[in-house]
Amino acid sequence: MAKNTNLELRNQVIYQVYPRQYSKEGTFEALRNDLDRIVKLGVSILYLLPIHPIGHVGRKGIDGCPYSISDYYGIAEELGTMEDFDRLVSDAHRKGLKVMLDIVFNHTSRDSKLTKEHPEWFYKNQDDGFANRIGEWSDVTDLTYQDPKQWSYLIENLIFWANKIDGFRCDVAPMVPLAFWEEARKEVEKVSPNHIWLTESVHPQFIQYIRSLCHQAHSDGEMYQVFDIGYDYDIDDEYEGYLKGNVSLKSYIEAVEKQDFMYPNNYIKLRAFENHDKSRLRSKVQDDHMFKNMLAMSFFFKGTPMLYNGVEVMSTKHLTLFDKDPIDWQEHDDITPFLKTLIQLKKHPLNKDGHFKVHFKEGGAVLSYEKNGLKMVGLFNIEGVTLQNIPLEKGTYLNEITQENIELDGTYSGNHPVWIITSC
Repeated sequence: MAKNTNLELRNQVIYQVYPRQYSKEGTFEALRNDLDRIVKLGVSILYLLPIHPIGHVGRKGIDGCPYSISDYYGIAEELGTMEDFDRLVSDAHRKGLKVMLDIVFNHTSRDSKLTKEHPEWFYKNQDDGFANRIGEWSDVTDLTYQDPKQWSYLIENLIFWANKIDGFRCDVAPMVPLAFWEEARKEVEKVSPNHIWLTESVHPQFIQYIRSLCHQAHSDGEMYQVFDIGYDYDIDDEYEGYLKGNVSLKSYIEAVEKQDFMYPNNYIKLRAFENHDKSRLRSKVQDDHMFKNMLAMSFFFKGTPMLYNGVEVMSTKHLTLFDKDPIDWQEHDDITPFLKTLIQLKKHPLNKDGHFKVHFKEGGAVLSYEKNGLKMVGLFNIEGVTLQNIPLEKGTYLNEITQENIELDGTYSGNHPVWIITSC
């Protein structure tokens, strides 16, 4: 159990930005000029993909992958300067946003500053060349964590950035020794006591694969000893399986239910149907109604939602990691008002520590929270069925999403997601 996890993180929403693709300019300055729009969404945290220089050896694509970092202290010149970054962070803070950076400490580019200064810190193959544990990641080489000096260097780097920003999203963190993260959190808290720690926890099959190669890979339960928030990749097979027609919605929601007793009482799962690694939700569902119900349901789940830039226009485009590929902000209808409402509802205290319960999961979901005489009920008609077992008395209720009254008598068959707050 992470010692200082703040459960109010369950009431906050992260906005993930891929700086290269966010605008045609692909710069910090272009992002800074759009901060007011992001702030008006109501999100709490601005999370940036890696902002460092990208290596050239083994580079994928023309522009390269931002997760192939050549200098942990540097800034990718195409994004701007350190002064531009500081100005972005300063403006974000002034407007009430926290800023989170992507930390990539499992590997560096094959021509990174550290491969030249400390080649002994890296995995080698039989020919004594730089190597990695994941073959398809051919543009990077893995760190070993066998030298205490390496630990000190990396922790000092975290402290450098923690003096500027408010949180870390740690890439494939389960492949890095847990003892390192424990030491890192302890040292970072000295300069940033309320720092946010998000682990990109990994798929169970990936953990098994890495362990089969005699390498370490930590489970989600282990990662919660240090981290506040973990990805929900532990149930990603159920999620993707459902959208592909191989798994029932019931099985997916049951997987969400199980998380509530598998992990520590203060666990926080990141709720994100799409990100830079995953294709867009709108590209995988049949229509806008299904999309909105799925999105609203993810906000109702216990955890911290994350919105990937472009979801505001229901983007279907998967942004490449390897080349310039800006978001088309005119792609589809703008659903900003809908997102604003979900974000505002997520701030309700019941989302923080109310008792979560699933009442129905056959083609749709009926979910609830209860605490101190208050009840919050969510009705999400994913497949156009009739939802049953609604834990409310017969009567008229206000749908907080649409601000319209609806009549309920134990069932619901409408297309719009419903979010009700009432007394028990």
